[in-house]
Amino acid sequence: MKREPQTLIEAVRYFADADRTLETMVSLRWPTGVHCPTCGRTDVRFIATRRLWECKEKHPRKQFSAKVGTIFEDSPLSLDKWFVAIWSIANCKNGISSHELGRAIGITQKSAWFMLHRIRLAMQTGTFRKMTGETEADETYFGGRAEFMHEAKRKTKQFGGAAGGKAVVFGLLERKSEGRASRVRAMIVKDATKKVLQTAIYEAVEPGAHVSTDSLPAYKFLSRDFTHEAVNHRANEYVRGNVHTQGIDNFWSLLKRAVKGTYVSVEPFHLQRYVEEQVFRFNERKDNDGGRFQKVLGSVTGKRITYKALITHAYNEAAA
Repeated sequence: MKREPQTLIEAVRYFADADRTLETMVSLRWPTGVHCPTCGRTDVRFIATRRLWECKEKHPRKQFSAKVGTIFEDSPLSLDKWFVAIWSIANCKNGISSHELGRAIGITQKSAWFMLHRIRLAMQTGTFRKMTGETEADETYFGGRAEFMHEAKRKTKQFGGAAGGKAVVFGLLERKSEGRASRVRAMIVKDATKKVLQTAIYEAVEPGAHVSTDSLPAYKFLSRDFTHEAVNHRANEYVRGNVHTQGIDNFWSLLKRAVKGTYVSVEPFHLQRYVEEQVFRFNERKDNDGGRFQKVLGSVTGKRITYKALITHAYNEAAA
């Protein structure tokens, strides 16, 4: 069996073979054998001329492809283009813009934008495991400065409070321990008040953990159930022994470099997906390019979003 690709050029050559591309997709989606996505029947017939399977049971959509039930469903683009897109967004440290991807694989910018959002859906790394040991908590803000906005847009925003009309992103980092690199979780929150941050921390961190924060008053509640220490950034205090937020600050730097440098302008109702993209790359940074590609490709099943839903503000705000 030919060696799995480890670089982008190897991936392009490897997946230029349609049979090998289909074989890779099938092995990751159906490791125990192909079965019908509608009824689950396993004695399906493969139609080689059309690269489809046919179920023997009588029901709608008895013929199906490897794309059905995945982020690729109803896409006219071939899997080799999808695989190059996945490889690029999973491994480019600062992400890849839809303009750049469109030029690279020969599709329109609009199609590339839709592709990337579908892939970001597969990059979500939800977990029920709570953080333990030494952790860091911090918040950051995304949005343009009021003085640079058009007057009409400036009137629609509220600039009072700490956020100043910007989107608030809250993050938690579990520091590295023996045999495991540090990991991060990040999410869009309504604001940086005690009630909102308390809910996020209690959902993600095991009581008794050591939590380092800055001196934001909203974090004072942590001393009840956690070992909490804070550094005072206003007094130019950034590190005091093992008390600091340097790890999560490093993640913020990577995230903002991607958003401001690569994507330039991100609507607030799409921001959570860009955050999850960077969370995936950060948490999988110790893996190699081929490994990150395999992890995203292994998560494409059962996740789908239509273009109409993607551009609907109400849907996106609810998802965030």
